[in-house]
Amino acid sequence: MMEGTEPPTEGTLEKVATMLTRLMDKTTIWVKTRWVLLAVLMLTFAVRIYLVEGFYIVTYGLGIYVLNLLIGFLSPAVDPEEDAGLPTKEREEFRPFSRKLPEFKFWRSAFYAVLTSIVMTFFSVFDLPVFWPILLAYFVLLVCLTLKDRIRHMIKHNYVPISFGKQTYGELTKVKAGANAEKGDSKDSK
Repeated sequence: MMEGTEPPTEGTLEKVATMLTRLMDKTTIWVKTRWVLLAVLMLTFAVRIYLVEGFYIVTYGLGIYVLNLLIGFLSPAVDPEEDAGLPTKEREEFRPFSRKLPEFKFWRSAFYAVLTSIVMTFFSVFDLPVFWPILLAYFVLLVCLTLKDRIRHMIKHNYVPISFGKQTYGELTKVKAGANAEKGDSKDSK
């Protein structure tokens, strides 16, 4: 063995892990870009599956895993049936919705899952012979039943897990420049 070359040590692996963590941390502010990247990666996976005409069990496993992530994303961190954490009356104090699975962890887990699935499609050991229409029908049934259950839970406990930004109050919060200028002019004329 040559004296100048060494096998990868723990220090090298730690440096790579630190670099990957730093890159992931930098992506936290780029929400739309991250989700577009995930969509492109999923499209790449779908095209790969279509072209090789196989790996349906890998696709099914990916679908089930992403569905599980979606359930965690749509679920509150504390179940309202066990703890009355969400307000039920208008007079109660507003508490923001806290998720069981935060958005960034949802994206990161889905991203790694799609990458892993793409890598798996390059190894024929994962191309198990299955009748894919049955897998597809079962997956659609699981999605429908799961989302139906989540929607019922949302209606029962009166919460919406998706926020579309800060709430505004329209005309009540707008300051009219013309009205303030007229008041200032009338004071000056006196």
